[in-house]
Amino acid sequence: MKWGTKYGPEYVNRLHAMVQRHTRTPHAFVCLTDDSSGIHPDVVCLPIPPLDLPAGLPERGWTKLTTLGEVWGLRGTALFLDVDVVIVASLDPFFSEPGRFLIIHDWKRPWRITGNSSVYRFELGVHGALLDEFRRNFAQIRQQFRNEQAWLSHVMQRAGLLQYWPAKWCCSFKYHCIPRFPLNLWRAPTVPHEARVVVFHGVMNPPDALAGRSNGNWRRIRPALWIAQHWTDSPH
Repeated sequence: MKWGTKYGPEYVNRLHAMVQRHTRTPHAFVCLTDDSSGIHPDVVCLPIPPLDLPAGLPERGWTKLTTLGEVWGLRGTALFLDVDVVIVASLDPFFSEPGRFLIIHDWKRPWRITGNSSVYRFELGVHGALLDEFRRNFAQIRQQFRNEQAWLSHVMQRAGLLQYWPAKWCCSFKYHCIPRFPLNLWRAPTVPHEARVVVFHGVMNPPDALAGRSNGNWRRIRPALWIAQHWTDSPH
């Protein structure tokens, strides 16, 4: 999904290229967006289904929840990828891992059930009742849950569907790639063994990490030059 102006079309095009390089699973690559200009013609661009929330709210990722409802008649298994992830190894195991709803187990507070929704898999068109519940009770949900992934994890656990990806598949750039202080001052970030997707959350995005810009984060970094090898729109 891409909405607003934070991410340009190059993020979609590079994600599309990474997916093509890292999966043999037959698929359609779909981008739900409010602006398809500049996006590669092989990407299926569709409007974001309306969520009808009050205007002026802080961005908490609620828009992602539209994937739970009817998405222009799409059916089948969907693997949702945040537009700013970097794929470093095959995605095929994400399609074969058993389970009806799989998500990253959030790293910061692992004793909670909350998942990180940068990578999640679900069946299209079967969770519409949950989206209806969200729309009806949004005012209450907003008071109880900080963002969309907290509520999504809650309702999927309630339904007995919540499962997590194997821990090593999805790593946090911030927590797992940057060496501990003071090593981060002279050692560049690295990709952990067995990682398949590197997730960028917080203030650093792939171009910041590639250039060695901390972008306001207290974790100072050296340039992560390996990002250039993966975060590209080259088909090879």
